[in-house]
Amino acid sequence: LQLQASGGGSVQPGGSLRLSCQTFGIIMTNNVVGWLRQAPGKEREWISAFSSPDGKTYNADAVKGRVTISRDGAKNTVYLEIHNLKPEDTAVYYCAARQSPVPFLNLATLIGDERWYRYWGQGTQVTVSS
Repeated sequence: LQLQASGGGSVQPGGSLRLSCQTFGIIMTNNVVGWLRQAPGKEREWISAFSSPDGKTYNADAVKGRVTISRDGAKNTVYLEIHNLKPEDTAVYYCAARQSPVPFLNLATLIGDERWYRYWGQGTQVTVSS
């Protein structure tokens, strides 16, 4: 499984961006695509995830209310929309995935750990400044 992230750029505070994560290869029915970010000088943090086939979404408290994660199955793409961007959102954003031939258990306890993900895309830079 390969992932390709795109959609980053420079935006003013208060603006919005939509990041895309397209997956390629063999995609199992049970899969999770997550978004994580790493700000300069900080550890990478998980911010959102989309679970298939149930369509459940998960968002970190740090971004709750400002992000929307969605999936276009036909395009094998997961989108992350970030609204009301703040300078502290400046980071390299990564998408990552894990899949399984059987349904995941206790997913909510797993998705926040970057070590849980098995496949990674390249990062896309998001810069928020005036």
